[in-house]
Formats: sequence, structure tokens, C-alpha cells
Amino acid sequence: MRHGRDMRRTRIALSLVTALLSGQTFAADQATRAKIAEQKAEVLEQKAEAGDSPPRAVLITRPGVQAVDPAGEAPLDNAITCLARSIYWETKGKNQTEMAAVANVVMNRLRHEQFPKTVCEVVTQGSEQGRCQFSWWCDGRSDDAQEEAAYTLAKEIARQALNQQLPDRTDDAVYFQNRHASPSWLADFIKTYETDAHAFYKPSAGAKP
Repeated sequence: MRHGRDMRRTRIALSLVTALLSGQTFAADQATRAKIAEQKAEVLEQKAEAGDSPPRAVLITRPGVQAVDPAGEAPLDNAITCLARSIYWETKGKNQTEMAAVANVVMNRLRHEQFPKTVCEVVTQGSEQGRCQFSWWCDGRSDDAQEEAAYTLAKEIARQALNQQLPDRTDDAVYFQNRHASPSWLADFIKTYETDAHAFYKPSAGAKP
């Protein structure tokens, strides 16, 4: 009887050790995938800024992009997190069309000579003057993602955008705003696209962004 109890305890202990080791291995694998994805993103944003097509070897994979910032709480210090968090907050998880269009604007700015040359600099531009280009960055609220499903989709769209696999629905737009607003600066811009929530614009001939 005692022998049987000892055997059960041994099996339970071995199961716990196995589970612990498996969890540690999974965490290590996730960290490795995330690091590789972040390194690839650095190359991809350089390729996008220069207008070059990325080699297949540096394309970010689906598992790789989802390994980055899994809790939605990481610092915005890499292209994937900066782009995904901007997609997430600017669209509030409305739908994939809205998310893709916002990603298009960030990538279009990256390629435009009047804007910064990295994704994070594009997203945080103007914060030093308190006039952020993307309002969520300066609204004084937490920047952590709060809805797992919406943030997972935002990261997938960010992956496609950085891989240059996301069609530009906005026709080179570098600005967007609430579709019902009509600020004075619109006189110098051409509307290129519209979604349920936003209108998208690019400079008219001779105008500067």
C-alpha cells in the first residue's frame, strides 16, 4: 500500500518537473523568436524606407511576430511593437480594414522624405513639442494593449506591413483623421481613401506634408 503511494508521489513529482522544464523551454523559445523578429524588423524598416524589396530570408513569420510583446505591455523600442501599438490604439480594434489603413499611413511616412526614418520615430514624432502626430502617444493614458484578440490582429497586420505584403489601400496617404471633421489644413490635401471611421489624405501637387 505504502509502496503504491510512494510510486504515485514519484509520478506526480516527475510530472511537475517535466511541466516546469517544458514551460521554461517554451519561454526560452518565445524569447528567441521575439528577438529574431525584432532584428528582422530593423532590416525591413530600412528596406521599406529605401524603397527596396526585402529578401525572403528576413521576412517576419507569424509565430515570430506574435512572440513579440505577448502581454501588450512592453516598451516601444522596436518597429513591431511601435507599429502594432499604433495600429491598435488608433483604430481601437474596430476592424481589419481600419487597422490596415493606419498601417499603410505609418509605412508611407517611413518612405516619405519629410518624415522620420524609423517606425518608432514616425509613431512618436512631435512628442517633444507636445504635438504628437499620433494622438494616442500624447493622451496621457497607459499605452498598454488591453484586448488580446485586437492586439494579436494588430501585430499580424504590422507583420504584413513590415514584410511589404500589405496592399496600400490609401494610395500613398500620409495623414488620416475622423471622417466627419474638416480642419483648415485639408485645403492642401487630396482625400485618397475613406473607411467607416477615418478619411485618408496625401499632399496635393506642390504642397508639403
